[in-house]
Amino acid sequence: MTALAVQEVTVSLDRTPVLHGVTCATAAGGWLALIGPNGAGKSTLIKAAAGLVPYRGAIRLDGTDVRSLRLRDRARLIAYVPQEPVLPPDMTVEEYVLLGRTPHVGYLGGPGRHDRTRTAAALERLDIARFAGRRLARLSGGERQRVVLARALATEARVLLLDEPTSMLDVGHQQQVLELVDGLRKDGGLTILSTLHDLTAAGQYADQLVLLDEGRVAASGAAAAVLTASLIEAVYAARVSVTTGQDGRPVISPIRGPR
Repeated sequence: MTALAVQEVTVSLDRTPVLHGVTCATAAGGWLALIGPNGAGKSTLIKAAAGLVPYRGAIRLDGTDVRSLRLRDRARLIAYVPQEPVLPPDMTVEEYVLLGRTPHVGYLGGPGRHDRTRTAAALERLDIARFAGRRLARLSGGERQRVVLARALATEARVLLLDEPTSMLDVGHQQQVLELVDGLRKDGGLTILSTLHDLTAAGQYADQLVLLDEGRVAASGAAAAVLTASLIEAVYAARVSVTTGQDGRPVISPIRGPR
């Protein structure tokens, strides 16, 4: 299991500041969710952790700055699932998931027996082995998300970066995906850093929340400390009520304005 720490991370894109000295961390096996309005910098922070955008500051795994790692070693430790992954339509599910083994395959070699075994295990774990030979173009939205997660799982990474893993899914598939991710975390010891749009879902599944506003940390901590009506109104300009669900975690409901 791997602890993840973001320390004073600053990012500018096209000379425009996007993140301003963001600091946050999660323990090994934890789930840290980034929340905030559109344009707050959530996806940018995920991309920085994935090594896809330049940044100042440090991102550390178990105390090691990820920029000191070779690209192949980083790819073995960190798996990234983008908000809108590109799935080649003519590739089969099995072929696509097998790509998760790329960091473990030699430069001039091909996948071996162990790689195919790990791929098969990922397909079984995500309950998609039954259509391993199906073309990606024939998958539903929920099936596509499972396949993308299976590819990440096949990597055997210790940190999973998820950028809006439930975007464009109905409520049933959203719940299925979040339960799957939580199961992978609890059973396999994965450390999760994600963005989540749904505040109630973020509070239900993540151990720690970081509320970003215009590239800065507006609040961080447990769900009850971050998901307050006053903070949500200040950052989102939204009127909401915050109640406590059966699990003891906050439930966010919008309040309709006067007609």
